[in-house]
Amino acid sequence: MSNPFQEFELQLDGNVYVRTPQKEAYQKLVEYASGLMGEDREVGIVLPVGCGKSGCIALAPFAFGARRVLVVAPGLAIAKQLARDFDSSRDEMFYKKCQVLPQGPYPEPVYIQGDTVNRSDLEEAHVVVTNIQQLQGGENNRWLRGLSNDFFDLILFDEGHHSVADSWTMLKQKFSGASIVNFSATPLRADGQVMAGKVLYSYSIFRAIQDGYVKRLRALQLNPRTLKYVRREDGREIEVSLDDVRRLGEQDADFRRSIVTSSETLNTIVDASIRELDRLKEESGESRLKIIASALNFEHCRQIVEAYRARGRNADYVHSLEGGAANERVMNKLERHQIEVIVQVRKLGEGFDHTFLAVAAVFSVFSNLSPFVQFVGRIMRVVKQNAPLDAVNQGVVVFHAGANIANRWSDFQAFTGADQSYFDQLLPLEGLDPGDPRPEREIVPVLGDDGSEIEIRAQTDVHLEEIPLLRDDVALEALRTLRQRGYTSQDIAAAFHQLNPTADEPLRDLKPVSTTRVRERQAKRSGLDMRAKSAAARVLGERGLNPEGRELDTRRIGRSNLVVVKAAIDSAINAAVGRGPNQRNELSRAELDKIEKEFDGLVAAAVSEVFDGSR
Repeated sequence: MSNPFQEFELQLDGNVYVRTPQKEAYQKLVEYASGLMGEDREVGIVLPVGCGKSGCIALAPFAFGARRVLVVAPGLAIAKQLARDFDSSRDEMFYKKCQVLPQGPYPEPVYIQGDTVNRSDLEEAHVVVTNIQQLQGGENNRWLRGLSNDFFDLILFDEGHHSVADSWTMLKQKFSGASIVNFSATPLRADGQVMAGKVLYSYSIFRAIQDGYVKRLRALQLNPRTLKYVRREDGREIEVSLDDVRRLGEQDADFRRSIVTSSETLNTIVDASIRELDRLKEESGESRLKIIASALNFEHCRQIVEAYRARGRNADYVHSLEGGAANERVMNKLERHQIEVIVQVRKLGEGFDHTFLAVAAVFSVFSNLSPFVQFVGRIMRVVKQNAPLDAVNQGVVVFHAGANIANRWSDFQAFTGADQSYFDQLLPLEGLDPGDPRPEREIVPVLGDDGSEIEIRAQTDVHLEEIPLLRDDVALEALRTLRQRGYTSQDIAAAFHQLNPTADEPLRDLKPVSTTRVRERQAKRSGLDMRAKSAAARVLGERGLNPEGRELDTRRIGRSNLVVVKAAIDSAINAAVGRGPNQRNELSRAELDKIEKEFDGLVAAAVSEVFDGSR
């Protein structure tokens, strides 16, 4: 069988359809495969989101003259996309779309998914695409069993920062003679481990912005003049200045949690993100722009969705607690532009692509750079290609001064230069136990009796401070000098405005987005189902029961544990206000307030019925 990877020459010179980073990365791979860059078995390619990483993967086998290639993705969504890029039946496949192979025969692809392909298909393929879950189980894996160690001579890992994990390492050992290339937007994993192999090529975010491949980004930090909070340990109310808010955000994990979950501060993030979205829509004339918000957990997700809905915005959420069908319905609504705010809990990560996401509202606690880059990456894809100054290609990251996100933004600023020495500087896992690999903490935002918890009471005069991604060191030094001499941000803003009365002031007061009582009632009503489901999941988690199990289905009618517990909670809620199961839409604001006040007791009664009664 002929092999296009070995017999055909790519059409790259003068090809306007192939991007600069794709050409440069390919040339580095050619030099590496020719032995000009050392004898490392494993190397890495770092490309920002939206710069053509999947195209680089499609080009890589030609650099090696590969015999048979294994392409591995961390999840199903990315694997499907990669398979489409190799599928010659599609006019959009990479080789056709970018005219690097004007005519076939094209490399023969196989996509491993379920039972749709067999061993003979693998033997006839030039490239095999799959997700890592299909290859787990070592030598007993149905796909790996019986394959010789030289079956593949090249392995390409998409999102290669995962490749230090055990399941990925097993593949490297199984096909010990294969060269390995890791492709990623960041060489750091969420737990701080560095992507395996020497970084052969890195295309900086700085260049990507200049070349128009990703959006021009800036950050918007919410700065309250003062903030009042209460520590549960002594019940004393404390009022602190903006400098203290920033200091507490850097040093106190409980303070950070309260900043992103307390209604006083959460609402300011919501309001600012809406203002920014409306501004971007007006400036660009693009009505399809949207907000993506990061939540801590399911209950926090509900809180954020309610806040947006109360302001008249079509908001919805995706979460692993929901079934695949429910999440798919929400994603379809997003693609059809039926919602303008999508809230997620580490759900829309690698492989998620929606170019109209323009505002990232940060309600999470990010303890190192990698997950923050992954989240910000969701708004980086451009709407118009190669148009760096177009108003539609702007992205804004909104966060509160007390959430310690400014430090992550500073890390991101350093990362934009893609200085290779930076990759060796692992960021500390601030606020996490050394053995905890999670990038974000799972926190229930309901304040309990823990003496260390903090309740945010109020904040005054919230100002908006813009922080550009690409630094102007001279201007920053001038501002630093003014601050050392005692000038405040307000003094600087007033002087700037006096010099240029028509210019926007660098600090702006945040104007809250108005709500109505009917919208607040509707938002509370829509969030009630989410809250009941969250409580049911928490109850099962405390008892070590699988939500999809059937232990509690004593009536044997096919209900999962989650459905049984949630149904009991729903019944308790309805009984508390004298409503039937189909009367939720009739709930008044007073009834919803009563349910909210008594919610913990209603859950306790439902739990007693399920676990102590005869249900």
